[in-house]
Amino acid sequence: MPHADGSSGSCDGHEQNTYSILNTPDEKLNLIVRKESLCDVIRLYEVYCPAIACYCEPGQFIVVRGDEKGERVPLTIADFNRKAGTITMVVQIVGLASRKLDALDEGDRFCDIVGPLGHQSEVENYGTVVCIGGGLGIAPVYPIQRKLKEAGNNVYSIIGARNKDLIFWEDQMKAAADELFVVTDDGSYGEKGFVTTILERLIQAGEKIDRVIAIGPPIMMRVVCDLTKKYNLKTIVSLNSIMVDGTGMCGGCRVEIAGETKFTCVDGPEFDGHDVNWEMMFQRLATYKREEGKIYEAFKEEKEKAGGVQKAKERVSMPAQDPKVRARNFDEVALGYTPEMAIAESLRCIQCKKPLCVEGCPVNVDIPGFIKEIQDGHFLKAADKIKATNNLPAVCGRVCPQESQCESKCILGHKGQPVAIGRLERFAADTESKMGNAQPPKIPAKTGKRVAVVGAGPAGLTTAADLAVMGHEVTVFEALHAPGGVLAYGIPEFRLPKAIVNRECNHLQKLGVEFRYNMPIGQSVGVPELLEAGYDAVFIGTGAGLPTFMGIPGENLNGVYSSNEFLTRINLMKAYREDYDTPVLHGKNVAVVGGGNVAMDAARSALRLGADNVYIVYRRTRKEMPAREEEVAHALEEGVILKELTNPLEIVGDEEGWVSGLKCQLMQLGEPDKSGRRRPEAIVGSEHVVEIDQFVVAIGQGPNPMLTRNWPELELNERGNIKADDETLMTNIPGVFAGGDIVSGAATVILAMGAGKTAAKSIDNYLKNK
Repeated sequence: MPHADGSSGSCDGHEQNTYSILNTPDEKLNLIVRKESLCDVIRLYEVYCPAIACYCEPGQFIVVRGDEKGERVPLTIADFNRKAGTITMVVQIVGLASRKLDALDEGDRFCDIVGPLGHQSEVENYGTVVCIGGGLGIAPVYPIQRKLKEAGNNVYSIIGARNKDLIFWEDQMKAAADELFVVTDDGSYGEKGFVTTILERLIQAGEKIDRVIAIGPPIMMRVVCDLTKKYNLKTIVSLNSIMVDGTGMCGGCRVEIAGETKFTCVDGPEFDGHDVNWEMMFQRLATYKREEGKIYEAFKEEKEKAGGVQKAKERVSMPAQDPKVRARNFDEVALGYTPEMAIAESLRCIQCKKPLCVEGCPVNVDIPGFIKEIQDGHFLKAADKIKATNNLPAVCGRVCPQESQCESKCILGHKGQPVAIGRLERFAADTESKMGNAQPPKIPAKTGKRVAVVGAGPAGLTTAADLAVMGHEVTVFEALHAPGGVLAYGIPEFRLPKAIVNRECNHLQKLGVEFRYNMPIGQSVGVPELLEAGYDAVFIGTGAGLPTFMGIPGENLNGVYSSNEFLTRINLMKAYREDYDTPVLHGKNVAVVGGGNVAMDAARSALRLGADNVYIVYRRTRKEMPAREEEVAHALEEGVILKELTNPLEIVGDEEGWVSGLKCQLMQLGEPDKSGRRRPEAIVGSEHVVEIDQFVVAIGQGPNPMLTRNWPELELNERGNIKADDETLMTNIPGVFAGGDIVSGAATVILAMGAGKTAAKSIDNYLKNK
C-alpha cells in the first residue's frame, strides 16, 4: 500500500502538518477511518494516530486495546501515512481479543493505542534480500520490503498462506519487489508448497542471497531459520507475537537469544533467527493457552445466553414521540431505529436472488446490498452503498413513499409485512452522520465544462451531484435563500428536519458544487443569458410551486391560505418560532381541504401552532387518500379530525372579511373514475356549515411559471409543463435539459431524483460529444 504522501519512511524533519506526542489533538485520536476485510478472517484498519504516524518506522509495533476490558494486543505497524496522520494495522480473527477488535467499525475508536514501540528494522544496501511473509506476516514485512527496495537492494518476495483466501496485498508486494512468488499449502493459488520451497530453490539456483527476512507464524519462522542456517544465510525474524505489554514494564516478553535473556519489546522485536531459542519461545507462547481458551468459552456462553440480536419476527416499529407531546412541538416525530432495531429488522430480508425491490426504486439503490451490510453491523458500508446511487439518503429515508415503490415489491409483503427499507435507509444515513465519517467520493480530473442547474430541489441537487462527480463544474441557481426546494419550504421540521437537508447539501459543496441563492432565473436573467455567459449546458428543475385553488366563493377572505404559503411561512421562514420575524396566523378552528401528504403536513402544522380543532376535509374516504398511510395515522393520533365524504362549497366570511365558516356538502362514492378511485357524488340536501376561522387549500400545485412564461421559445405542454425527451430529458432547445415536477407535474422526491440522475447522464453525454 503506497504512502499517500510519497514519503520514504523518514519523518523528514517533522513538518508542521505532523504532530508530536506533545501536541496531538485528541478529538479524533484512535478513530478508525477505514476498515477493510482482506478475507474472511483478516481485517485491515486505518486509524488516525498522527503522533505515531509521524515517528514510526518499518519494523516497529504498537499495542492496541479495543475497550476498557480488552486485552493489550501487540500489532506490527503495517503501513503509515505521515501527512494524513494515519497508521495501518492488520488483524487476524483467531481468539477473543481479535474478535472484540473486529466488532469495531469505521467511525469507532480504539480505547488505547501505544507506540511506536520497539526498534526499527535495520535497512541498508545489503545486495540481494529475500523477504518472506507468511499469513498475517505479509502485512509487517511489506513496509520493510519497500524500504529495502528504496535502499537499492535486489528484493525477492515470497508470500504464503494455507489457501488462496488468506493471500492479500499481492499487488503491493509485487510493486515493491524485483520478483514475487506466491505459495499456498493446498495449491489453491500460486505454487503448491511452503515458503521454504521457493527459498530453497533460489538458494540452490546459485542466487547470491545476502539476507533473509521472515515474518509470520512462529513455526514458519523457525522452519525458515532451520533452512537458512544450513547455508549460513543471515536471517531476521520478528517476535512481537510473544509480547504482553510492550512498554518494557512487565518482562512477559522474555526470549532467549544466543543464550541470553532478552525482552522483545525493549531489545526487539527483530532478532537474528539463528540465535533464537525456539523451543523456549514455543513453551512461553503456550503459557496462557488454557486460560485463554476458558475466557473465550465463557465469552461464547455469555453471547449465547444474551442471544445477540435476533431476527425480528415481524416488522420493527419505528420509535416516535408520544402523540400528545409531539402535537405541540415541531421536533421530529419519528426517532429512528437503534442499532439493535436496525439489525433485527434487516435480518428479515431474505436476500432474494432477483431483488424486485431494486426495480421499485427510481434511482436503483442496491437495497439487498446495503441491508446485508446492516445485518453484518457494517453501518458505514451500508451508507456507502446507498450513496452510490442516492445523493439524499437521509431525506429519502424520511419522505419517500416506500410503501408504493421499493417495499411494494418486497416478497415478504405478499404474505405479511415487507422489510422496512426506508427506515433502514434513514438509519444508515443518520449513523454515518453521527459518526462524522461521511467522505465525498473521489472526483475525476476536471473536464473544463460548465453546467448551470436552475433550482435546488431534489431534481436539481441530484443532477448537480452526479455532474460534479463526473468532473464538470456545476453552479446551482436558487430563487430562495436556502437549498432544498420543496424539502425546505414544503415539508415540516417534524417530518424532515432542515438540518438534514443542509447536511445533504453540504455534501454537494464538498463535491465542488457552487450554490448561488436569491437568484430567480427567468426574470432579469434567463436561461439564454446563462448560455451566453459560458455555461455549456443548463438543467431546469424549478418544480411545481404554483398553488391551485378550488374556485369556490370566499377564497380571497382573510384567513384563507394556499398550502404553499402556509407551509413556506412555517418551514422556510420558521414562523412557528418566536425568535423569527415572519408572521403566520394561528387559527383556533382550522380546516384543510385535500387528502395528500401536503394536506397532512398543513393540518399537523396548524395543530402545532395551537389550534383547538383541525379538520381534514376530503370528498372521498380515508381508503382513497393519496397520502402515505403512516402520515395519515400520525395525524389522527395527534388529534386531527378527518371529515370523510365531505366537499367544500363555499368559505363563509364575517362582516370584517375574515373566515368564519365552511359550507360543505356530504358525498357518497359512485362508480370508479379514470384514476380507478370511486367517483364522489353529492348527497342532495346534506349542506351544512362547519365553524372555522382558518382555511388551507391543499389540492395540488402547478408548474412554476416564472421561467417558462418569460421564454416563449421553450416548448410546453397543455398543462404548462416543460416538454422534454422521454429518454434524454433534453428540451427543444439544444443543451437545455429539464426534469422533475416541472416536467412530470407534482410527484415524489425520489421520482424527481430519478429524473435528475437521467439528466446528469444525458448532459454528460451531450458535453462529451459537443
